Amino acid sequence: MSEDKKVPGVKTYDAAAGGWGALKATAITVRNEMDLLEGATTLLRTNQPTGFDCPGCAWPDPDHKSTFQFCENGAKAVTWEATKKRATPELIGQHTVSELLKMNDHELEELGRLTHPLVYNPETDRYQPIDWQAAFDQIAAQLQALSPEQVDFYTSGRASNEASFLYQLFARAYGSNNFPDCSNMCHECTSVGLPMSLGMGKGSVSLADFDKAELLLSIGHNPGTNHPRMMGTLHDMSKRNVPIVVLNPLKERALERFTSPQEKLEMITGRSVPIASDYLMLRAGGDAAAIKGIIKAVLALEDSRGGVLDKAFIAEHTHGFEAMAENIRATSWDDIEKISGLSRAHLETVAELYAKSNATIISYGMGITQHNRGTDNVRLLCDLLLLKGNIGKPGAGICPLRGHSNVQGNRTMGITEKPSADFLAALGKTFHFSPPSNHGRDALGTLEAMVNGDCQALICLGGNFAVALPDPEQCYPAMAKLALTVHVGTKLNRSHLLVSKASYILPCRGRTEQDIQASGPQAITVEDSMSMVHASVGKLAPASPDIKSEVAIVADLAAATLPDSGIDWLGLRDDYHKIRDAIAQVIPGFENFNERITHPGGFRLPLPHADRVWKTPSGKAEFSCYKGLEEDAATHNASILRLMTLRSHDQYNTTIYSYDDRYRGVFGRRDVLFMSPQDLASHGLEHGDLVDVETALEGVTMRYPGLTVISHDMAPGSVGAYYPEANCLVPRSFYDAQSGVPSYKSVPVRVSKSGAAQ
Repeated sequence: MSEDKKVPGVKTYDAAAGGWGALKATAITVRNEMDLLEGATTLLRTNQPTGFDCPGCAWPDPDHKSTFQFCENGAKAVTWEATKKRATPELIGQHTVSELLKMNDHELEELGRLTHPLVYNPETDRYQPIDWQAAFDQIAAQLQALSPEQVDFYTSGRASNEASFLYQLFARAYGSNNFPDCSNMCHECTSVGLPMSLGMGKGSVSLADFDKAELLLSIGHNPGTNHPRMMGTLHDMSKRNVPIVVLNPLKERALERFTSPQEKLEMITGRSVPIASDYLMLRAGGDAAAIKGIIKAVLALEDSRGGVLDKAFIAEHTHGFEAMAENIRATSWDDIEKISGLSRAHLETVAELYAKSNATIISYGMGITQHNRGTDNVRLLCDLLLLKGNIGKPGAGICPLRGHSNVQGNRTMGITEKPSADFLAALGKTFHFSPPSNHGRDALGTLEAMVNGDCQALICLGGNFAVALPDPEQCYPAMAKLALTVHVGTKLNRSHLLVSKASYILPCRGRTEQDIQASGPQAITVEDSMSMVHASVGKLAPASPDIKSEVAIVADLAAATLPDSGIDWLGLRDDYHKIRDAIAQVIPGFENFNERITHPGGFRLPLPHADRVWKTPSGKAEFSCYKGLEEDAATHNASILRLMTLRSHDQYNTTIYSYDDRYRGVFGRRDVLFMSPQDLASHGLEHGDLVDVETALEGVTMRYPGLTVISHDMAPGSVGAYYPEANCLVPRSFYDAQSGVPSYKSVPVRVSKSGAAQ
């Protein structure tokens, strides 16, 4: 194999993450999307007490000690929304939907901000403008003709608390608990697993805990791209010589070294700070084996020298320790090494660090959750923390890394297909109706219902529903079978073009824009990944006078659909204070909501497990027993590899900012397959060869042809391809049964040279 072989669009990128490369990328983004002065002014308002919350990641805001509180990818998210480009009805109407579908995802969103409500005309195969009230009346008439069980309400994690609360109220007043949402495709395992172990489906740490931590275990995430403001925290921890142990199947530049754009000396000298003190490249699908290995080694240290476990904490606060320990001790090191791809010595080194630490945080991302046993994986991380009482003490705890800026807030506001009885009772009492109590559909349930015809209408509050889901060969045609689709969004995307019998696009204001209703300027609120709730106030003029806020769209649609509900939809629309007053009546922790968000930084919601109060049936934190070691379908064929879907550095979820992936050395293209040098050699391939990839599951025929394979520093047995393009290899039947999360991170695949005999 020759790694020096020149491959178009692939070259080595040697610089650290951050630094001048990040500032250059930010400057280019601002120049391409906005007026330079307006762009700079807008970015300086990002994450400031009187400004707007970044629509990017959900990492919390630090104390405002620097002149700017945005990062490279945050700048991309802001300027992507605040762009000067406009997708007017005239521009969109120049193309048939069939022609628009031939554009790639980047080209579609590059058309700019939507400026007017649109309705699909099947006779011309074009979207055409429609008056707002006419759109609401037509959609309402169709919803009134359907059964509530035939209608599903999708939510993107970018929606505010106010919009999300009103949206779930609308759906439940209509009679539906069908709430597919973006969390179903990423962190639902957290929402299911953490309550089973700790009594609550949220992380236990605050940002201040990272200042007190003595060890960080960073597992299955890439913060430089997906939660980039975390890099400042990791940078500071490294400078304090806090060990940061990374377990990830491939090398990610931001986890290797980082130059902080806010550190003048680093920028002047070009120096960078190493992030990972130990970088363990475990095999894709080997997380459970690795964690069980660390626990096994910790138990052995306790047996050999004592004083490692917090026995007092275990006795007072936990249940199930002996069963968990027996399960771990019965697991062989040979199996752990084989399945994790890591040596016993490496895992024992991590165990030694853990044993010495008095305060450990585990941060994790979708590398843990997007597996067939993602919920069990989350619980296994809790098991490790509970051994030393690392829940509910300073500098310690569990830290799930959420993606969208308010995906956690959506769930808090009641966006769930499995509402609690207490929530429904409070909602019904406040608004004087009887909400449905049945469990509704999640994202995969909605896809299944679309395929079999049980779902007839899909309302989407943001997002790119069809593109985010697995199995596009099933999903895309299923959209066309629907009677009605309604998309609330800021830009055109592919899901909008998968038209049904009646399709509408309703343009909304973005986080950066002023929101003025009848009672005056409005603020919205969001909840970050550490349960802090704070206000966000847009400053820019709306992209068009013909767009509405998400709250207004939901309220107007609800008023048209449910005129006799007895709910003052238009009053709630006109004054968001009234929505927050209602939230305070329905959801514990939001007392005096309107007053508390006037404080800079907002307020933190109650986290009982952070105070060692366990809302579990036993009243204690629960250890789990992870059966076996495989996270996904077991394969024993050496030719079968594990595919991870990956986001590029110029990407946010399904939004593609550009076709560059700077830190991985890929430029102007996305049709690549990352592969280790060892696997290239064992498969008779060379860097730059064209390959075909097939899903290796019985009864499944899924194929992704014509990828260019490129050598990357990653664990043997693992390959990576870009999301969402590689969703064509992820069956809808391959998911975590406890949470419904698709297993995007460990799909068994076969790789062969293109044109080779199958």
